[in-house]
Amino acid sequence: MSHSPVVRPGAPERLSRMIRLQTVSAELDRRGTADFDRFGDLLAELYPLVHEHLAFEPVTDLGLLFHWRGRGDGDPVVLMAHFDVVPAHEEDGWTFPPFEGRIHDGSVWGRGTLDDKGPLIVLLEAVENLLAEGFVPARDVYLWFGGNEESYGDAAITAARLLEERGVIPWLVLDEGGAVVDAPLPFLKVPAAMVGVGEKGVMTIRIRARGDGGHASAPPRLTAAARVARAVARLDPNPFPKRMPRSMRAMLASFTPHARGGARLLLRVLTAFPWLTARVFARLGGEPAALVHTTVAPTMLDGGSAANVLPARASATVNLRVAIGEDVDSVVRRLRRTIRDRDIEIDVVEGYAPSPESPTDGPQFAAIVDAVAASYPEATTAPYLMMAATDSRHFHRYAPAVYRFAPLAMTAAQRASIHGVDERVTIDSLERGERFHRTLIRSLPE
Repeated sequence: MSHSPVVRPGAPERLSRMIRLQTVSAELDRRGTADFDRFGDLLAELYPLVHEHLAFEPVTDLGLLFHWRGRGDGDPVVLMAHFDVVPAHEEDGWTFPPFEGRIHDGSVWGRGTLDDKGPLIVLLEAVENLLAEGFVPARDVYLWFGGNEESYGDAAITAARLLEERGVIPWLVLDEGGAVVDAPLPFLKVPAAMVGVGEKGVMTIRIRARGDGGHASAPPRLTAAARVARAVARLDPNPFPKRMPRSMRAMLASFTPHARGGARLLLRVLTAFPWLTARVFARLGGEPAALVHTTVAPTMLDGGSAANVLPARASATVNLRVAIGEDVDSVVRRLRRTIRDRDIEIDVVEGYAPSPESPTDGPQFAAIVDAVAASYPEATTAPYLMMAATDSRHFHRYAPAVYRFAPLAMTAAQRASIHGVDERVTIDSLERGERFHRTLIRSLPE
C-alpha cells in the first residue's frame, strides 16, 4: 500500500458548491428542507469513494451518519461537523453575496466557510484521499454531520443515543470548536491550536412580572415593566463566582515555554495563583472573563401593547453560558438571590449543564497534538474551555474523551466573521485541515 498522499485538486470549488446551498436551519419553516436534501446528494457526487466504501444511514431528516469499518475491534472514533448555517443577508455589508461561494484572493468567501462547512469538507477530503490510497483505519470511524446544530435541534441528540443504544462507546469524539489562532491571549502573540476539552452549559431563562393594567397617566410605584427592568439591572455586575477551571490552568502552563520576558513571568504567576487569575480575567472582560464565570446576557424584552397603557405582563429573556462548577439548579438559585424580588417569576426555557473536562494527558489528546504538528508545525497545541455550545455535548454524557477543534487557521477578523459578515476561509487552511485529519486517522492505534 502506498503511503504517499493522493490528494485531489479542487477542494475550494467543492466548498464553494456547498456554500451555495442555503442550509439555514433557523429558516427551515420558511425555506423547507430542499437545500438540506440537496446537500446530501451533493456529498454523494463530490465524494464517491466515501459513499462507496462507508455505510450510510440517515438520522432524523437532518442528520447524516457514515460508518467506516476498521481493521481492529478497538473502540471507534466519531468525527463530527454540521452543515447548517446561521442566516446571512447581503445588505448587511458583505463584500460578496454570502451564498455565492466566491473564490477570491486565496480564500473561499461565504456563510459557513468557517462554521462549519469548511471543517466538514476537510474531514471528507481526508477520508476520500485515504480511500483512494486503499487505506483502512486501525479502528472503526464514524462521520457525523448534523443539519440543525445552529438551532439546537435533535439530530445530534438522536445520533448520540442511537450509538449508545448500539453499545458504541467512542474512544475519541472530535467536533468543531477551537482553531489555530495567532494571539490566544491579549498579551501573548504565538500561533496556538486551541483544543476545547470541555464546554460551558447553555441556559435560557425568562424573567416575568405581572401588574395591574390601566392608563399610563396614573402609574403605580412599580409597573410590571419597571419590575422586570430592575431585575435585569440587578444582574449587573455579574453575580457569579470567578473560578479557574482545570483546562484553563493547563492552557496557561502550555503557553509558558513559548513566551518571553514579561509575558513568561506573567504566565507563571497566573498559573501559580488560579484564584488571582480568575479575578484578572474577569476584569479583562470579553472572552477572558467568559472563561472564568457564568455569563449573563439579557437578549430580549417584551411587554405592553401601547405607549400610554400600563402592561399587565412584562418579561425579559436572558441567555447564560454556565461555567464549570455550576448546574441549572444552582444558577436559578443565585439568580433568585440576586434579583431579590418574590414577585418576579423565573422560568427555565432550556438548560444544559456544562460538560466535564476531557483529559489532556491521555492518548487521545496526544493524537490531536501529533496531527497538529503535522499540519501546523509552527503552532503550540493548548487545551481550553469552550464558551459556545456544540453538538458534541450530547456525546459527552457517555464518551470519556470529547474534544472540540476545527483544524483551520483563523485570524481575529475571521473569528469575528463567524455569525457575522464576510466569513471566509483561506485555501491554505483547507489544505492544512485535510492534512490534519489524514494524519489523525492514519495514526489511530489498534
